[in-house]
Amino acid sequence: MARQAPGYLEKLAKLVRYYIITMTSKAGSGHPTSSLSAVELTTGLMFGGFFLYDPGRPALPNNDRFVLSKGHASPLLYALWAVAGQVTEEELSQYRVFGSRLEGHPTPHFPYVDAATGSLGQGLSIGIGMALNAKYLDKLPYRTYVLVGDSEMAEGSNWEALQIASHYKLDNLVGILDVNRLGQRGETMYGWDVEAYAEKISAFGWEAVVIDGHAFDEVLSAYRKAAEVKEKPTMIIARTIKGKGAPAVENKNGWHGKPLTKEDAAEALGLLEPLDRSVRGEMTLPEDLIPPRRPRQAAAAPSYKPGEPVATRKAYGNALARLYPAFPEMVVLDGEVSNSTYAEIFHEAFPERYFEMYIAEQNMVGTAIGLSSRGKIPFVSTFAAFFTRAFDQIRMSGYSNANIKFAGSHAGVSIGEDGPSQMGLEDIAMFRNIIDSVVLYPCDAVSTEKLVEQAAGMAGIVYLRTTRGATSVIYDPSETFEIGGNKLLRSSAGDRVVVIAAGVTLYEALNAHEELKKEGVSIKVIDLYCIKPIDAHKLKAALGEVRTVVTVEDHHAEGGLGEAVRSALVGDAIAVHSLAVRKIPRSGHPSELIEYEEISKAAIVKKVKELI
Repeated sequence: MARQAPGYLEKLAKLVRYYIITMTSKAGSGHPTSSLSAVELTTGLMFGGFFLYDPGRPALPNNDRFVLSKGHASPLLYALWAVAGQVTEEELSQYRVFGSRLEGHPTPHFPYVDAATGSLGQGLSIGIGMALNAKYLDKLPYRTYVLVGDSEMAEGSNWEALQIASHYKLDNLVGILDVNRLGQRGETMYGWDVEAYAEKISAFGWEAVVIDGHAFDEVLSAYRKAAEVKEKPTMIIARTIKGKGAPAVENKNGWHGKPLTKEDAAEALGLLEPLDRSVRGEMTLPEDLIPPRRPRQAAAAPSYKPGEPVATRKAYGNALARLYPAFPEMVVLDGEVSNSTYAEIFHEAFPERYFEMYIAEQNMVGTAIGLSSRGKIPFVSTFAAFFTRAFDQIRMSGYSNANIKFAGSHAGVSIGEDGPSQMGLEDIAMFRNIIDSVVLYPCDAVSTEKLVEQAAGMAGIVYLRTTRGATSVIYDPSETFEIGGNKLLRSSAGDRVVVIAAGVTLYEALNAHEELKKEGVSIKVIDLYCIKPIDAHKLKAALGEVRTVVTVEDHHAEGGLGEAVRSALVGDAIAVHSLAVRKIPRSGHPSELIEYEEISKAAIVKKVKELI
């Protein structure tokens, strides 16, 4: 194939290097040396006939995917697309300028980027989501390529990804490991010992191909071999030189994240002459394939009896299975606790739409980002406490404009005897902190099912908190639940205090209401099932004339329901008092722990009496 001729690719590689050096010099910042090491690897991929992509239709479902896991090498990415004719030299001069789509680390503001990268160790997981989608869901022949830096191979999330990719036999996934030896502050763990990488990666069930990453014949041969590998993913392990093409900085420590000096840049640019700035790389078009779309069908209504004890985690599983016909883009991932989160209900009903991700939460969330980028609606479940391990991936999902629904079960001290390691007590704060996220905390089976449906129908990051123990159904199946809303469950003309709760503590608040009523004390009780966003106008309307509020939550005080209420009521002359988990929990019966943490009926009664 003519486009694989070394002379053609060498011309393009020169231009890629030219753009990398000039754009970072103009910006006065960036990572040129990290970009220069992978020029041949990526030029050979994109313009050597292997990468099937219609640059005029980045949304085409059958385009091959490219993930730049080492996101600091963004000058390389933008230079490649400039050579492909999709970015002008004028735009390259705006690299890292406020308002430019060419950001320091790639985000989907740039249309050829599917997910934000640069927080290292995440690209392979994102690629797995894309590859799973191609092989098992859309059943399309597109391939996913992920450029990984050698420094980030110290991240455990990469080894989680290596395991799961092998488990699912993702022969449509190709990793490209850029072994340029130098990290930010010195040599990487294995330096240029490419055989060490090959041995370890092969042990995880991958096909490992070791090459000289600057030799086009070896690069092209590696991509040809990767295309022939069946039943397992391929990792191309390329020995490269950091700063290749710029003699003053080649293989020299101390140049990570720094532009070349004026003199060093001039020397490197001089070596590129003769340079043809008009040359453009041709990309091979894929087949114009679109996966069949399952028509939407109306979902059946949930059916629960008043007073029936049902764990909200079980209602979550019921909702997934019930709603899939209405949301055929749904796909469910779980971290080997599906018999506790009840995602197993969906698995049993629709096994082809379920992926077991095992106890590897970072990879699970990264995979969900990849699936979301391909138009799926991933529902991701595990114990609420274990999402803390994957918070970096969760925050990056927000920057990726991902459409992911997280369900955290076993929240709070109310799980009981398992003890603090299993108690999600930081999860509300964590998910509230994601820009534009939605945080939901239903109390019963009906509200859970209705809120899962709301989550499925909206775009963005949604967190649903479920609890271990069964709670009585208090809502009629006809009840509606709006995002941002609340439910005023108890109210009278003589109310002196408003108690705001959610989940398990709502029942403590309702019981406190009954006890205080016997003593002639009236309180309002509000179910704040949506902790973020809070419609402040609706909340104030529910408060009425009462100016004293008590919040009760099975969560740490910091970042939880109480602080959310304070934020919604800021500027109003309303006193907010918070009951929350403030002591390190112990193993014990749920009722003992709720008493110990002073979030029980008795604690609410005591607090209300103090305030009046």
